[in-house]
Amino acid sequence: MAEMPAADVMTPVDGAALDEAVEFTSGLIRIDTTNRGGGDCRERPAAEYVAERLAGAGLEPVLLERTPGRTNVVARIAGTDPGAEALLVHGHLDVVPAEAADWSVHPFSGEVRDGVVWGRGAVDMKNMDAMVLAVVRAWARTGARPRRDIVIAYTADEEDSAADGSGFLADRHPHLFEGCTEGISESGAFTLHTGPGRALYPIAAGERGTAWLKLTAHGTAGHGSKPNRANAVSRLAAAVARIGEHRWPVRLTRTVTACLTELAALQGLQTDPAGPRADLDSLLRALGPSATLVEATLRNSANPTMFSAGYKLNVIPGQATAYVDGRTLPGGEAEFAATLDALTGPDVTWEFHHRERALEAPVDGRTFGILRDSVERFDPDGHVVPFCMAGGTDAKQFSRLGITGYGFSPLKLPPGFDYWSLFHGVDERVPVDALHFGVRVLDHALRTL
Repeated sequence: MAEMPAADVMTPVDGAALDEAVEFTSGLIRIDTTNRGGGDCRERPAAEYVAERLAGAGLEPVLLERTPGRTNVVARIAGTDPGAEALLVHGHLDVVPAEAADWSVHPFSGEVRDGVVWGRGAVDMKNMDAMVLAVVRAWARTGARPRRDIVIAYTADEEDSAADGSGFLADRHPHLFEGCTEGISESGAFTLHTGPGRALYPIAAGERGTAWLKLTAHGTAGHGSKPNRANAVSRLAAAVARIGEHRWPVRLTRTVTACLTELAALQGLQTDPAGPRADLDSLLRALGPSATLVEATLRNSANPTMFSAGYKLNVIPGQATAYVDGRTLPGGEAEFAATLDALTGPDVTWEFHHRERALEAPVDGRTFGILRDSVERFDPDGHVVPFCMAGGTDAKQFSRLGITGYGFSPLKLPPGFDYWSLFHGVDERVPVDALHFGVRVLDHALRTL
């Protein structure tokens, strides 16, 4: 366990931390950690990059692999209160693929141009990785220490199954996270401009569960010129169409209800979204652009994504398969399974290809309050609201260890900057000023928590 001398919690980070956040974001982007799925990725160069800089801050990082080249980094910082529960701060090192021909700059250039850092990972999530590095190194220079032990984890494989990353760490190395009860990571506390002069900062306090499905239809193989009422392709196509067209019912979770209530209050609307007389459609219309925070998390969902069948045009195959990206609300797993049974029907079977739990974290306690205060301290005109992520993060795997997760990677973004569209998108980028804001907020939050 690394020791750091004490310092006043209100001492701001130094200018070097702001510069390093930009330098490290750019440097990590230049390390191509593309995760193409199926084990096709190598995070080790990025892991060595962060481990070297953690060691430079006086920490003792540990590099761990389940598969050669799929490297994770874990380090612990001692807090000032030995009786306090520990806090996990985690970020993944892998990124999704990028086609260079589609981009304005090369996706792995890490170019800094006109006050913006460009490249794959600038948003998801090498920016947060870099900000955490910069904060930890600033603490080493200035003598600052957090109240709680903080475990820093940089993971592999988040963009696929997490089997080589957070899943491996949670299952095989739980001792490294001893005492951790809460964690923070990606996809929250960034500016969402919903109208003139109105800046929201959504902090994630929930995630829908992952329910990736494999569908299989069996039939009778035969010649393509003959009638065939047991055609596996037809059976599967019909089931996939039913799934794609299904309208899932609204199911309001605690997090989504809290988000709707706060959004309504910001617009002067007094309403109980979960009440028996609530008109949800009217409320969503009244919320305008801010309704995007909840629209994807009002229901379970199931979207067909892949279809495979046959090997020759004039041969009816005996089997066909398809894949569906399913997502479940907290408490919605049983309804999801029953609905899939009904939609697939008697001629198609389904199974989980990959499955992870849905998450919810408290929004009315000390932790969320400190996260809220830390953002609004540096942007007094901003409004923090809780929200539920439509997708998921490594928080799912770490929840196996009893760790409650929040999405908190703070960035102050200018109006018109469509941050969400850049996740896995073309021309991914982050403003330098946003990184500076994030370093200041993270520093204050991590030392106060």
